[in-house]
Amino acid sequence: MSQVFRALSDPTRRRVLQLLRKGPMSAGEISDQFNVAKPTMSAHFAVLKEADLVHAEKVGRSIIYHLKLSVLEEVLLGFVHSFGAEAPKPKGETAK
Repeated sequence: MSQVFRALSDPTRRRVLQLLRKGPMSAGEISDQFNVAKPTMSAHFAVLKEADLVHAEKVGRSIIYHLKLSVLEEVLLGFVHSFGAEAPKPKGETAK
């Protein structure tokens, strides 16, 4: 869980995750959205992969990143439960 929060602590990495919510993107497409050096972006990608928030797939000479939303949801639910709170119920669902 701490790796996920470390990954989420940086605004650049949060923005990468927001971009990936729209769908898979190449490392180059993502990097083009930021005014930072490629090695810096590579370091951000490494932190996101280490936290298991993204999946990298090599396609030809490109690396395509995919968001692993289920991992993020699982960690956030675990965080909520660590405080003894219940996760919100989806609309229309009632507590038992």
